[in-house]
Amino acid sequence: MRVAVLGAGAIGAYVGAALHRAGAEVHLVARGPHLAALRARGVRVLSPRGDFTEHPHATDDPSLIGEVDYVFLGLKAHAYASAGPLLAPLLGEDTAVIAAQNGIPWWYFHGLTGHPLENRRIEAVDPGGAVSAVLETRRAIGCVVYCSTEIESPGVIRHLEGTRFSIGEPAGGVTERCTELSRAMVAGGLKCPVEPNLRDDIWIKLMGNVAFNPLSALTRATMAEICAHDDTRRLVATMMAETVAIARAAGSNPEMSIERRIDGARRVGHHKTSMLQDLEAGKTLEIDAIIGAVVEIADLTRVPAPALRHVHAAVDLLDRTSRSTTR
Repeated sequence: MRVAVLGAGAIGAYVGAALHRAGAEVHLVARGPHLAALRARGVRVLSPRGDFTEHPHATDDPSLIGEVDYVFLGLKAHAYASAGPLLAPLLGEDTAVIAAQNGIPWWYFHGLTGHPLENRRIEAVDPGGAVSAVLETRRAIGCVVYCSTEIESPGVIRHLEGTRFSIGEPAGGVTERCTELSRAMVAGGLKCPVEPNLRDDIWIKLMGNVAFNPLSALTRATMAEICAHDDTRRLVATMMAETVAIARAAGSNPEMSIERRIDGARRVGHHKTSMLQDLEAGKTLEIDAIIGAVVEIADLTRVPAPALRHVHAAVDLLDRTSRSTTR
């Protein structure tokens, strides 16, 4: 099995190291000091499950890799449309692309045979078809990440918690390409269930992301602080309830109670969400996939979602103003 990890950051390098440990031929695509460290010392994983080091090939030039069986995308969703030149050398006729992104994927309505919104493009995550032109939906394997990692220093990945990467076909069912990938991930020490209906998993994770990510960016608060404050906790519950209503209107049924989802976030403790970390680092916020697409699906399914709309407007303005001040 040949695997390329495009965007070998915290999650990508961790998955690449695990697959390499399982015996796959792994190629990491990275840049800067991180790439230099990967070349010199390999991927060093520090984990409560046991530390380990692997030495997969690392480069900043995908043309040196060639066609692979799987591409694991470790990029932020808003970077997909511009990833074409990096992705093209890696793609053979049957290459599958696994996008380990937060939120609603560009392929969301692809393969929903008989659904009123079958093959409908979601502009928030595929504006004008720019993403699907680069990432053909036939190549997509969905992935929901239940894993927290960070780059402690160049080449060093701190694994904090979770090892589950749920995968599934946009059209549903269980295919050989998903089964083969799952076996390799499990052999590398990860959990990788193949879900016949991955969309339910997407919404369960999104219940938390859609609320905690933008609210943490707006308030600079950790997940525990948001849960401990009565008014923001109520706002989180309202946003989650609206999200579940949208999911059901779109044909999914995320089976997790709102209180349980909030409680799980509270137990994470004083953790900064990815959106808050990006804000503090002066990076573009991952708004479109996490909340913008949810509001768009609310429009398509005619579900009122006032709390989501208001928070979306506020965090979108925050992103625009924060980026203009860092230029």
